[in-house]
Amino acid sequence: MLGYILKRGVQTLIVLFITVVLVFFIIRLTGDPTYLYMPDDATDEMVEEFRKQMGFDRPMYMQFGNFLKDVVTGDFGESIMYRQDALSMVLAKLPATFQLAFGALFIAIMVAIPIGVISAYKQNTIFDRIGTGFTIVGQAIPGFWLGLLLILLFSVTIKLFPSGGGGSVLHLILPAVTLAAHSAARFARFTRSTMLDVLRKDYIRTVKSTGAPMYSILYKYALKNTLIPLITIAALDLGVLLGGAVIIEFVFSWPGLGQLLLNAMMGRDFPVVIAGVFFIALSVSVINFFADILYGLVNPQVRLK
Repeated sequence: MLGYILKRGVQTLIVLFITVVLVFFIIRLTGDPTYLYMPDDATDEMVEEFRKQMGFDRPMYMQFGNFLKDVVTGDFGESIMYRQDALSMVLAKLPATFQLAFGALFIAIMVAIPIGVISAYKQNTIFDRIGTGFTIVGQAIPGFWLGLLLILLFSVTIKLFPSGGGGSVLHLILPAVTLAAHSAARFARFTRSTMLDVLRKDYIRTVKSTGAPMYSILYKYALKNTLIPLITIAALDLGVLLGGAVIIEFVFSWPGLGQLLLNAMMGRDFPVVIAGVFFIALSVSVINFFADILYGLVNPQVRLK
């Protein structure tokens, strides 16, 4: 098991390194960042002096080496737009993004499990068709479009929830539901297929022969074995939710990292973009690392690989 953990740890570090490399060079492709730091009335001599001071006149490999050194020490520079420490700005927004992602994951699991169980138990009935339709629609509908529909219905028409912002549970509901829709559809589809396999097992037939109520069979015996792979998939999907939260936060004006990153990208605020992407990649990598460890614990065959 220790070898398995070390292997996954090395893979996580490689993913982080590749992410940092891609972000650095893709941003540099957009042009010389020197002019973003200088006022419009800056002279050529001022621009050239600042370029030397920041090291932008050095070869690209030297700039990348200095960049890696700064990343390791946690120095991502100062925001161009806000003139604040980029790392502090990103860390201040991370809790709201995690709140949204975990809220969406909770909603997705709570909705998906009953739908998947009922669809499997009522296979080829109207209940199964409704559940299958939910999974198709949930996976097909774009998140930003669903968010706008929910705002129009529950904020503008019914006036039940606020249309944007943060600060309370009511502000969280609509963006969390929007973000959870795709994952809930995937989880429900997976739960249904897994439950169908479990319900055909011999031990389920044995339990049925004892006269145990169907509710007990479904939730005490069948669902227990279905939840093991579902928990692992949910942990892996949390990384997807963190990435998807960027667009949803912008739609609902949620005060998280997504809105900050989109504004930074439109303003070419390189330090904030780099710091934000790095911490999203770090969060996803750490979550996937622990999900791999969890899967190794529940599946003995994985530990031998």
